[in-house]
Parts: sequence; C-alpha cells; structure tokens
Amino acid sequence: MFKAVLFDLDGTLADTAPDLGNAANMLLREEDRAECPLDSLRPFTSQGVRGLLRAGFGISPEHADYPRLAQRFLDLYEARLCDETRLFAGIPELLDYLEASRIAWGVVTNKRRRFTEPLTIRLGLSPRTQCIVSGDSTAEAKPSPLPLLHACELLGCLPESTIYVGDDQRDVMAGKAAGCLTVAVSYGYLGDGAPLGDWGADLIIDHPGELSAYLATRGVPK
Repeated sequence: MFKAVLFDLDGTLADTAPDLGNAANMLLREEDRAECPLDSLRPFTSQGVRGLLRAGFGISPEHADYPRLAQRFLDLYEARLCDETRLFAGIPELLDYLEASRIAWGVVTNKRRRFTEPLTIRLGLSPRTQCIVSGDSTAEAKPSPLPLLHACELLGCLPESTIYVGDDQRDVMAGKAAGCLTVAVSYGYLGDGAPLGDWGADLIIDHPGELSAYLATRGVPK
C-alpha cells in the first residue's frame, strides 16, 4: 500500500502561470519589448525563469543579458507571488482525502525556497504538508532523484511506497530514478518537449480526483 504522495508545485498543485506570466510581461515592457499572450507563456511555466526568458526574449542562460534579466524577473515575480495564483480545482479535495486516509503528502519543487515558503504559506499548504523540498534544498534539483529521496527520508517512507505527481517530463524522470510510482497530470503546463504520452509515466490523470479513485482501487480507505 502507498504510504506517501509527493507533488510538484507549479502546474500540479497550483496554477502559478498568471503571476509568472505577468512578471515576464512586466519585464518585457521594461525592456521595450512587446508583451506575450499569457497562453503562449503558460507551457513554459514549469521551466521557471529559464523557460520564461526563452519564451519572452529568446535567450538561454549563456546569453550575456541572461543574469541581469533573470534577477529582475525574479524580483518582479517575488513582489506579486500570489496575486492570481490558486490551487487547481480538485486539489483541496484530494488533499482532504489523503489526510483522511492517513497518507503523508509533501511538496517537491525546483522552485527556490525564497519563493516556495511564502507561496505555500499563502496557499494554505504549509500548515498541512509534512515536508517541502525546494530546488535549493539538495545538491541537485530535478530531474535528479535527490530531492525525492530527501523527501522520502523526511517522511520516513520508502520510495517504492511513494507516488510522485508532476506536470513536466523532469518530474517523471526524477520519480523513476528515485523508485517512486510516477503520475503525470495533463491539466498542467507540460512544457514544449516530448508529448505527455512519451514520458513513460506509470499513470496519467486529467483531474486530481482521478488520483483519489486510483488509490481507492489500491485499498486506500477514506
């Protein structure tokens, strides 16, 4: 039986795309560039500043302007971290189900602690979750398995009795490398890489409630 469920944050637990996209467009305006439609930025949200600067400015970390633009973007985002960010529909009910079933749950994200801590507090997640592992909590971030292994250690659960849920191919890669069962969510941002069906996830869900249903078939009581 599964003992724990770990979640990615952006695009899995919370829809952070509006605030991240707004910060990117503010930066574009400051740099006298045309704004991007939020829908065009949305697929890059799970890739953080790297993805959004690539989408908005067409640059990679090797570009001379990248450090300056990245720092300014992060400052703009931090100032409006949770203006429009909300939990996805069905997430509150899923978390209620896990807690009622006495299944531990936690957050494993590549988002830096600087942003993860205040955001999870404002979303009401921090008082409830048993662990939060940020992108700078371990020596390597996803797709390395280290963050997930660290979370399992914090929860006192074996990876093979743990589920990892995410919306990016890196999440599936990290989960498989750690030995967790991997769940990919089609309602997330998904990125611009390989199609969702090619990620090799053990399970694909279209709504958080489908994970509750899956656990129920595995003998997890309410």
